[in-house]
Order: sequence, then structure tokens, then C-alpha cells
Amino acid sequence: MAPKAPLPSGKPLGADARVPSPSGVDGADATEVAEAWAEVAYGHDTKYDSGPHDAMLRSARWFTAKKAAAERSYRPASGAGEEWNTWADHKAWTTVGVTSDDDGDGPVDTDVLAYRALFVEGTAHGRDGWTGTGPRANVFLKLTRAGRGQPWRVADVTAVEAAVPPSPTLSPSTSASTASPDHPE
Repeated sequence: MAPKAPLPSGKPLGADARVPSPSGVDGADATEVAEAWAEVAYGHDTKYDSGPHDAMLRSARWFTAKKAAAERSYRPASGAGEEWNTWADHKAWTTVGVTSDDDGDGPVDTDVLAYRALFVEGTAHGRDGWTGTGPRANVFLKLTRAGRGQPWRVADVTAVEAAVPPSPTLSPSTSASTASPDHPE
């Protein structure tokens, strides 16, 4: 069996692209870098993006060189899934709220290493007026820097995506049959 061809990258962004581009991010603040990264990494525009990885590539400005190279060489081997397809049907873009999920149990920052836990909750906005649930995830980031005073960079990401409830479908027990106590099949 031949390996699957990877999905192509999305199209170049047009003037009407709805993707976040945070400015004024203080690179000396690990939390600001982590939150800006998450805003961009989960800010999709299905009119231009072929899948979530396109937004991940836009977030590469906050990666370490090694992490950026790894993301640039990665090619998704399958489609983005049902939720993405729903967004794409509406040519939707996503906006996200990013909040700290710090429970105080994480490691203490050092001069060159920091960890951040974030909660991402998004909304999808269709160009046709439709609104739906956007990306939702708990995201754990490892940030590093060369030394005190140098900018923080995202070195590793672990994301736990929220489960997407299945679409309601008719099961055999709830199918539209004509059987009833008065009219058995």
C-alpha cells in the first residue's frame, strides 16, 4: 500500500482574512508569549486554511528554531475532521479567548525555563452569518530562552483538545419506524 499524500498547505492570506495578529507582545514575559502563541495557533480562517496546521505555522514566530523547523516539516496525512468541515461549509474563521489555567502546582520559572497551562475557548464565525463552537483545548507549553533578558520562545506544546459531541443521528432504537404497541412490525 502506498503512503498517503500529505494535505497541501492553505492559500496565501487575502485582505479579507480573519486571523489574529497580536502586536506589542512583550517577549520578556513568558505568559504574554504563551497567550499570543495560543491566540494565533487557534485562530483559523477556513477560507484560506486547509486545516488547523496552517494557523500553527503562523504561530511559528514564537517558536524556538528547533520547534519551528519541526512544524514546518510536518505534513498532516489526513483531513482536519468533521468540526473543521462544518466550519469550512460556512467559510468560517475562529476567535479564541485564552485564559491561564495555572493552579499553582507547576514548576517555578527559572531564568531560562518556564511552563504555562492555558485554556483556549473559541467561537467559529461563518461568513454567511452562522456561529458555532470553535476550538477548545487545554494547552501546556514549555518556554525557553537563551538567558535573562532574551525573548521567551515556545519549545514544546502538549494540547488536549476538547471532545466534540457526536452529531445526533437516528439509531436503530430511535429510527423512524412505523412500529408501535398498536402496530408491531
